[in-house]
Amino acid sequence: MTRTVVESKTKTAVIGFDEPFCVIGERINPTGRKLLAAELEAGTFDTVTADALQQVECGATMLDVNAGVVYNSNPNPNETEPPLMTRLIKLVQSTVDVPLCIDSSVPEALRAGLEACEGRPLLNSVTGEEERMEAILPLVRKFNVPVVAISNDDAGISEDPDVRFEVARKIVHRAADHGIPAHDVVVDPLVMPVGAMASAGRQVFSLVRRLREELDVNSTCGASNISFGLPNRHAINAAFLPMAIAAGMTSAIMNPTRPLEMAAIHAANLLMDHDPHGSVWIRNYKPKTAEAGAQPMRGRRRRRR
Repeated sequence: MTRTVVESKTKTAVIGFDEPFCVIGERINPTGRKLLAAELEAGTFDTVTADALQQVECGATMLDVNAGVVYNSNPNPNETEPPLMTRLIKLVQSTVDVPLCIDSSVPEALRAGLEACEGRPLLNSVTGEEERMEAILPLVRKFNVPVVAISNDDAGISEDPDVRFEVARKIVHRAADHGIPAHDVVVDPLVMPVGAMASAGRQVFSLVRRLREELDVNSTCGASNISFGLPNRHAINAAFLPMAIAAGMTSAIMNPTRPLEMAAIHAANLLMDHDPHGSVWIRNYKPKTAEAGAQPMRGRRRRRR
């Protein structure tokens, strides 16, 4: 069975076909979060600390850390992002003890995160673009870490799932040329919004099965992409995740503070026999006991009138 091992200083997370679904918390990312972006630009990190603690409390297995802030004073990410990534990585790993996913499109920011990180983080990400593979894969090899491989290349993101599969195959083979084993490549087959492409769900389920059966690799995705632009997004996400898990998906970058989605994942783990004795399900969903001191009705002596 394929197993991708990710570590913090004190904890190990395993992404694998026979493992519980790996929830990678997405909240430490300023993209689309104006308040967080403004705080980071101002050098304030209270929200980062709060998000790290809350995500772990809600069940995140790992935390994604993204430092992609556009500074008004210096909009060049090659200069601003590496030092911010270093600071975020150090802050987050001093706050929680789960493994981290270092997330950036800037190679120097990825390097800075790797140098600051204790343990064996997941690197997010490499694509099938030639320039990107030549920049990132040697870094993956040097630091001996697993990497997220995103199924787009120099031609962009294809709506054809067969093309996206071939891009994934290319990255896995190129990684092998650099001495990186397939079990250290976690493929993101790219989830399209079902509101824009009706076949998006079926496409990704088919792709995940092929990734598992033909390339023997783990998979991940940005789970909320499936519901983009639609109302009641959490219900769609909560339906999508167990279906993806049944198809073979082994992790997702998502918001673990959403109870509906987390309940769906816990139920899927139980039904896939990835929750021994149902212990996680029972711990999370067993009814609360009666208040201390309350007595059961049975056995009470009736008061005489």
